[in-house]
Amino acid sequence: MSGWKPHPDTNRCPESQLNPNTPSTMTVENAIRVLAGCMILTSLALAHYASPKWLFLTGFVGLNLIQSAFTGFCPAELILKKLGAGGGGCSRPKDQA
Repeated sequence: MSGWKPHPDTNRCPESQLNPNTPSTMTVENAIRVLAGCMILTSLALAHYASPKWLFLTGFVGLNLIQSAFTGFCPAELILKKLGAGGGGCSRPKDQA
């Protein structure tokens, strides 16, 4: 996608799900949020029913989300892209980053 410019009204990329002319596709960013939420809820359920040690998984997910916000590196993003997620992402091209 060349010439990335945010939408003037929302300051988001044009392929945002706020744009009604864009088909509804799961972006990598949204897939990461779904994955993180599922991991947290699963670990909370396992901590309640199996062992409190599952709370370490919740902590790991939270720390990974924080570090990816600061560094831009997210292992889940690499995995999801290899699995084919992210048809309509908002990531800028490498030449404009």
